[in-house]
This record gives sequence, structure tokens and C-alpha cells, in this order.
Amino acid sequence: MTRFRILALMLALLLQVAPVAAEAVLSRYLGELSASDLVDGADAYGSIRDDLPVAPVLKGGETVGWVFVTSDFVGTTGYSGKPIHTMVAVDGDAKVVGVRLVKHSEPIVLIGIPDSKMRALAEDYRGLDLVAEAQSGGTAHELDIISGATVTVMVIDDSIVRSGLKVARALGLGGLSPETVPAGPAYEIDPKAEAAGEWMALEGDGTLRRLSLDVGQVNAAFAAMEDERAGRRALTEPPETTFIEMQVALVSQPAIARAILGAAAAANLEEWLGEGEHAIAVVGRGLYSFKGSGYVRGGIFDRIVLIQDDVSVRFRDRMHKRIGSLAAGGAPAFAEADLFKIPADAGFDPTQPFRLQLLVQREVGAIEKVFTTFDLIYEMPRKYLRAVVTPPAQEVSQAVADVADQEESAAQAALWKRIWADAKPEIAGLSVMLLVLTATFFFQSFATRNERAFFWFRMAFLTVTLVFIGFYANAQLSVVNLMALFGALVSGFSWQAFLLDPLTFILWFAVAAALLFWGRGAYCGWLCPFGALQELLNRIAKAIRIPQWTLPWGLHERLWPVKYMIFLGLFGVSLVSIEQAEHLAEVEPFKTAIVLKFVRAWPFVAYAVALLIAGLFVERFYCRYLCPLGAALAIPARLRMFDWLKRYKECGNPCQTCANECMVQAIHPTGEINPNECLNCLHCQMLYRSETTCPVVIKKLKRRQAVAASPIRDLTGHPNAPRISLEPTHSV
Repeated sequence: MTRFRILALMLALLLQVAPVAAEAVLSRYLGELSASDLVDGADAYGSIRDDLPVAPVLKGGETVGWVFVTSDFVGTTGYSGKPIHTMVAVDGDAKVVGVRLVKHSEPIVLIGIPDSKMRALAEDYRGLDLVAEAQSGGTAHELDIISGATVTVMVIDDSIVRSGLKVARALGLGGLSPETVPAGPAYEIDPKAEAAGEWMALEGDGTLRRLSLDVGQVNAAFAAMEDERAGRRALTEPPETTFIEMQVALVSQPAIARAILGAAAAANLEEWLGEGEHAIAVVGRGLYSFKGSGYVRGGIFDRIVLIQDDVSVRFRDRMHKRIGSLAAGGAPAFAEADLFKIPADAGFDPTQPFRLQLLVQREVGAIEKVFTTFDLIYEMPRKYLRAVVTPPAQEVSQAVADVADQEESAAQAALWKRIWADAKPEIAGLSVMLLVLTATFFFQSFATRNERAFFWFRMAFLTVTLVFIGFYANAQLSVVNLMALFGALVSGFSWQAFLLDPLTFILWFAVAAALLFWGRGAYCGWLCPFGALQELLNRIAKAIRIPQWTLPWGLHERLWPVKYMIFLGLFGVSLVSIEQAEHLAEVEPFKTAIVLKFVRAWPFVAYAVALLIAGLFVERFYCRYLCPLGAALAIPARLRMFDWLKRYKECGNPCQTCANECMVQAIHPTGEINPNECLNCLHCQMLYRSETTCPVVIKKLKRRQAVAASPIRDLTGHPNAPRISLEPTHSV
């Protein structure tokens, strides 16, 4: 399949995410890793359970833990599009007592970062407390990121935590409750329910729930803490003074929203909430603010958190709206009234009880604070719910399986959304670069008008590409990406694997679009960090007068196919073994020079440096003759929809100026530009308008000057008029 078809399929499948099912693999690895290597002091494994892919870890015949492989429980795939298999052991207290990374296909690890470093990172999860993770929603531990492997590390972290929680709950470890189907009737929100119109009635029937604390209660709570300073800093207001009165209602129930907010505001709320999202209304008054005076736009409301079982939701600015006024009759005056959105992927169940936890702080020193918490328990009254008709047993089983699939899909989506949210500055920076480059191509006649200004613009752009896209963001595209994409298309496509790296995904999407407009040059000539490094070094070489070699056209033309043969060879090997192809992809020096910044074993560094040295004498040497990624992008280059580069009929015959000055010799002696080799540097377009270099322009300019200098003009002042004799005519 050509690169063009792959990219077209990539665009066509944009909204069709098909999660890859995880394969049961525990039995495969039990024989490869001894119990003592996984858990200190253990001597054997027991038999794998029939109901769950876990096995006991034994010590002297006693069970000291349970072992499982993460990919048996979660379907999160790595950047390669394949699961990362990590063997984990947990004890009866739901603490991780052993971790071993046993199998992965991550290209960033295979060809960049030592495998030992990744294994050491995985083993650092020993001691992870899954009970604490359940209570915090999986955020109780610190995430240790390895530079250049952010996506892989986050996938490993997500797999260990989520699969560990599933096993711990299924086995009831650490007091965690097993996930079971409720025995009683299931409920859902009843959209036809009605709510009272008075505030007091809403409080009375449980629609509104209250947390009321006075100064005396808060002082007593801090006095009971181990830190005696908290008690000594007691509030001085009278004990009966209201510290905070906070009330909560679940306003994603339509009747409650209309009663508290009014019909118009309830309609606006419905538009604000997406499918599966919910919202709570929180109002408060008293000495203490539930939002906090330190809250800033774009930040987190750190004084409140919604908790339901092991689900926790912290609210950010984008999840918040102010309430203008309360519609319920007799509503008291509150200092604060706000709406908070609960995301669809949070796992929140509106029919089940939850608690809104309030964090109260007290200063005990110049920069020190102590904290305590108070809970507001909320349960939606039964009158707002309706029973779900119980389906037959087969349908229940299918429904449970569907729910599990949906939860897994939601968890995978939550992971890549979290990565994208954390990468907002980088995404914004790349978007600006793409907009600037697009504008440059669309308005190239204007951009190339001033040769000196355009030269420095290009040097600045390439510098940003090298430093920002390359050294900082590590978003260097690679032929490995293409092989991973093809492998995913063959084995079961999932967008999740590609969405895990936002900048790489955006760059590939941009490349796919650019191939239709400008060919491969948009990426190879402007957005490739290694290409930028070669060109910038070559400019320095020219400045210090290092001689430049121009290969004879016949030899140059015969070296072109080398990169295509390299690409086809790698592609053929990938059909047999993607891992072997990824190893052979070391022909690309990208990971050594850009991702790892030359911090690598000396043979890899020597190879990359040798290519850069060659580029000092032959500009863009690697791009011209060896780059398999450039070859892959060149294959569909002739299918571009437009031809933006302007030429004169004299180009090539007799004029060879552009051909001689093209930095990659992409212009044939006959004058035509080879789109497979052109890097869209636009140098030929500067020459096209140059009044000092282009013979055609110089000739036209001289002709105009000669005409302008002629004293003979017609009566209107136009040059080139026919000559008319002004002497009198003599008749014969």
C-alpha cells in the first residue's frame, strides 16, 4: 500500500476508533520469569485461576501475593500500536510487591532508550498502594517521566494502575470491594420527574443537601490534629459564627435544574453539557469560600473534590460556570453560586451516592499550612429516578460486557486526552508554525520578494524547527511511524495508539494535507528537525568557506534511488517482523541526533556525526540519498493537486542558473523540477524575480530601460511608437 493511500485511509478513519482487544498472556510468561525474580523470597507460582487470569505467588506453599499481566486486563496500547506487557504481583493489602516489564514493541525504546532504563522505571512501582490509588482516582503516586519516552511511560503507568485496581477489586484485596452487578433494581434519571418550587421544600425532600460548619466546630477539628500549632491559631470569632454553609444539588436532572436555576438557565445548562456529562450546583456563604481566593483563571478549584467510590473529580476553570440568580422561591442570599461539570469519562453514576469533600486550611507559619477535610454526602432522592426494566440473563451478560468495553474505551480516551491537555503549550506552538508556513506557501510571491529578508526568515524558521520540534518536543517523524501505522492497519486499527503523541499526530496530519498541495517539501524542507540541523550546519560551513562539492549530474541521478531501495527494504522486512524492521531503521540518525541529543553508544553517535560531516560538503547529503522517510513521502509527491513553482520557458534551455543553485539538485538540466526531490525551499522563486541573478529578468529589465531611454515616443507618451519623419516632404 502506498504512502498516499495510507494517509488517505488515516484521514478517512478519523472518527472510527476501534479498540484493540487484549490477549490473555499470563500463561506465556509464567514459565519465563521465576517467582523469586518477581517477588523477593517467593519460590513458585500456583495454578492460574479459572475465573480470572491471575495466579498465586507462593512462598513455602503459602500464598504471599497474586501475579497478573497488565495486558490481560487493560487494552491500552503503546506508540507501536501494541500492548506493553508488564507482569505485576500484589499482596493481600493491595500493595504492589513485584513488577517486571516482560515484552514491548515500543520503537522509542527499541532504537533510542536503553531497555534497562525502562525496566528500572517499571520496577520502581514496587510499593504502590492500590487502596490509596482507588481513593484518589489513580493520582496518589508521582509519575517519573523519562525524557524522550513520555508516551511510553504514561502507557506503562496507566496499565499498571488500572489493571492493578481491577485485580485488587476482583479479589477483594486491601478491603476493596469487588465489582459486581447490583442484585436489586437498577435506576436511571427520570426526565419526567417534577421538583418543588420552594427552596425550603427542596431542602426538606433531599434535593438540596447541606454542609454547615460554625467556627467552634472548625476550631475543634484543628485542635484535635497532631500539629499543636493548628490549635493555637484558632479563629477568634464567636463559636456560633457561620464558618461556611454550603449546599449542593445535582442539576443534570432536568427537574432539579428548572427548579433551582429557572427554565432559561436550565436550557443553557443542557446545551453546555455533552453526552454523558453531569453537573452539580454549589452555593455557599460564611467566612470561608469553597472556591478559594487564590483561584485564577485556567487553574483548579483546589478546595472541593467530588468523590464516588474510587472515582474522584477535581474541577478546572473550563468545567465551571457562575450562577446568575437562583429561581427557587425563598432562596437565601449566598455569597457564591456556581455550576461544576462532571466529565463523561470520569465514571460518575448520578443514581449512586457521592460526597463533595471540602478542604479547609489554616496557616501555622509564614509559609506553612495544615489542612483538614469535611464531607457533604449527597444522594439523589428516589422520586427523580425510575427503575430500569431488567432484561433477560443473556442480555444482562452482554450489557455487562458492553459496559466493560465502554469503560475500557473511556479509560483509553481519558489517557490520550490527559496527554493532550498537558501538551497545550506545545500544540499551540506547533499550530502557529504550521499557520506561518502555510501562509508562506500561499503567498510565496510576496514572501520571496526580498531575498535577504526571506533568507533570514528561513534560517529562523529552521532554528525553531530544530530547537522546538526537535530538541524540546522530540517530535521528529520517522519511517518507524509508517511501519507502526501499517502494522496497526493490518492487525486491528486503533486511533488511541496514534493520539498518545499529540505533536507527532498533528505533524502527520499536516504532512498528509501538505502532500496534496505541495508534495514532500513542506515537511522535508521546513519541519524536519534533522533536515534543519543539516542545513544550518551547512550554512555555517559556507560562512567559514568550507568547500562545497557538486556531484556530477549522472552520479547524482543514480544515487537518488538508494533511499527508495532502503525504504522498500524496511517495508518488506516489516511485513515479516516489525521488531526487526525497527532495528534496521537505525539507518535513520534521528533518534541519536535529535531525540537523544547524541547521548548514546559511540557507534550510533559516530554514524550520525559522519552524516552531518558529509552534509558540510554536500548540502543535505542524507536527505538526498539515504532518507527512507523522504522516499516514503516522495512516492505520492507527483499526486499533488497544484504546481506552485513558477518557471520561464528559458529555464533549462539555455538558462541553468536555478539548476546550479538548487541546494539538493532537484532541477533537471532540461529545466523541470523533480517533485520527488524538491524541498520547497523557494530559492528558485527568489531567483525567478531576481533583477541581479536571473538572465530572463535582467534581459527584460534592460529592454525596458532601453525603451525608457529612447527620445521617440508617440503623442500620448508611450514608447515603442513607429518612427515618423518630421522633415518636410519634397515632391519630385
